[in-house]
Amino acid sequence: MTARRSSPGKPSAARKAAKTSRRGSGTRKPGIATVAELMTHAYAMEAEAAERYAEFAEAMEAHNNPEVAELFRKLARIEHMHGEQVLQAMGWASPPPHRGDFRWLGTEAPESGERGELHYLMHPYHALRIAHQNEQRAFDFFGRVARSAGNAAVRKAAAEIEEEEREHVHLIEEWLKRTPKPPSDWAFDPDPPTGVT
Repeated sequence: MTARRSSPGKPSAARKAAKTSRRGSGTRKPGIATVAELMTHAYAMEAEAAERYAEFAEAMEAHNNPEVAELFRKLARIEHMHGEQVLQAMGWASPPPHRGDFRWLGTEAPESGERGELHYLMHPYHALRIAHQNEQRAFDFFGRVARSAGNAAVRKAAAEIEEEEREHVHLIEEWLKRTPKPPSDWAFDPDPPTGVT
């Protein structure tokens, strides 16, 4: 996700909205209640995605699949950069504190790929399919918040992030078009390592 950048010395729209959204009626509706809480979710999502992609890169490196390992490292760097952009947009010097009670649609952050999707013989195309699914889930998450949040500032900020995630989905789709599809027998290994599937 890319946060909109503000001009030096000017507060970002997200920071302005965060200040505005704190002035509620004092009643907390279910879900994400403030822009700061939304952006904490956004930061956590990017940080968890970067961590997971780095984990995937290590797994591919361990299985002597350097091409896919490097692609996962690149995806980890991109997600880390997106997290830094969230911090910058909000004017946060360090990651925001949280209690870990994120309101994801599933059990993990939307951009965290499933470990079960890895295969030691996977190709770059497969890694990009994982990234595409992750970006689509992030798009769905922010879209849901944009439609259901009880705070207008949260809905507006979530809609902006949803649009950014739509752009990410499109970028991954374009990347996939330029990436060769693997052959149908890509997972065949006449001498597979013991205990690896």
